[in-house]
Amino acid sequence: MPLLDHMYEDASPVSVSQAGLIRLNGPARAIALDALRVNSLQTGAYVSHFRGRGMEFDESRPYQPGDDPRSIDWRVTARSTTAYTKLFREERERPVLVVTDLRSSMHFATRGCFKSVNASRAAALLSWAAHHRGDRLGGLIFGDTTHRELKPRLGRRAALRFVHELVNHPDWENRERAPETDSEAALTQAMSALRRVARPGSLVVVLSDFLGFSRAAQSYLSSVARHNEVLAVFLNDPLERKLPPPGRYRLVSRNDELAIDTIAKSARRDYSDAFTKRTDELEAFCHRYGVHLMSMSTEDDPVTTLQAALGRRTH
Repeated sequence: MPLLDHMYEDASPVSVSQAGLIRLNGPARAIALDALRVNSLQTGAYVSHFRGRGMEFDESRPYQPGDDPRSIDWRVTARSTTAYTKLFREERERPVLVVTDLRSSMHFATRGCFKSVNASRAAALLSWAAHHRGDRLGGLIFGDTTHRELKPRLGRRAALRFVHELVNHPDWENRERAPETDSEAALTQAMSALRRVARPGSLVVVLSDFLGFSRAAQSYLSSVARHNEVLAVFLNDPLERKLPPPGRYRLVSRNDELAIDTIAKSARRDYSDAFTKRTDELEAFCHRYGVHLMSMSTEDDPVTTLQAALGRRTH
């Protein structure tokens, strides 16, 4: 899959611009937010339909065979001798929450563009797609130092506001690798905030490399997935998946330089196994809680990747 088409020819691989993300308004018209066709990391392709537009709680009634167990009203059930299920009425506009990770681990790539750049482009595309569909757009943009929360709103202004906050987030300037504990805490805090703001019936998309995906963060996201459609977009770089052929290599960042030695076969195997274990754990989590999972490499074009995963609009 090609990385850059004409939309990215003048774009930086390490940062995003407001003009560049606004240009994605056009391609976003072709991205559907109704059905998933996600190629999962291990189990191949599967098709799953979104639960539809946002649903607002209406009333509870006794549980009947065939009801979705996820809709059981546990509070009413606990006060009664029989199980009750929640009934919902359709909202005019469904909330779409786009959660974008800009932690220091995301400002990395050996090919293509930074994970943070592809995440931001994908987030902008989803924002514009939500606008074109008439959904309310909100979300969270977080890094190691700053969390910004955007309440769902309607219209072009909501998409422009999201793009503006993406481009001007302070963590674009924070390229120093945060301590592992701080980075993990930032992701956990973001998932905690997401649980607080996500209303039942929302479409939630989390764009992250999921480094430091702690038990607490998993608990928060699984809680969100009980009442919302959740898509996890797993950002990664080819070097994270597999070390290059045996040799010595030099990695350079804005403030640092690092030499790596990939000659030892055991080291290459351990490195690859560690990434496989992390992705297997993420996939197992998503499968367990009904979270849709797709992968996006730093080499991928977000437009074609999202169109392939979410489907193309036909009208």
